[in-house]
Amino acid sequence: MSFTDLFESGEHTRNLGHFASIANMASIDGELNPEEEKMLKRFARKLDIDEDEYTAVLKNPGKYPINPPNSSERRLERMHDLFQIIFADHEIDDHERFLIEKYAIGLGFTAEIAQDLIKRSIAIYSGGLSFEDYRYLLNRK
Repeated sequence: MSFTDLFESGEHTRNLGHFASIANMASIDGELNPEEEKMLKRFARKLDIDEDEYTAVLKNPGKYPINPPNSSERRLERMHDLFQIIFADHEIDDHERFLIEKYAIGLGFTAEIAQDLIKRSIAIYSGGLSFEDYRYLLNRK
């Protein structure tokens, strides 16, 4: 096995763990709705999860550990992915908030940073953008 094979295998394991976290968040409130299922399939493609892995993860998403990426940009991207799936039904409940906070800490964010990140993300995804954030997003290149 070459060095690049080892890297790809490690990256795939991280992607599989991330996909399992997304699937866990999607199924936390019961059956998957069509929008959640559509997003899960999109994330499976994005993360290079094959059909067998997809089925196995949906059967038992808690079986896969969190393998945090090394870069803060990738960790933030993973949080964004989770918020997309959480807000597929346009709301976040207390249990989802608790789980995403645990996941954020598992990714390597401190408890304080995780809480702030989650608070701001909920405001963004629920349409509660402040004017300053709105202006910033509009002016980004």
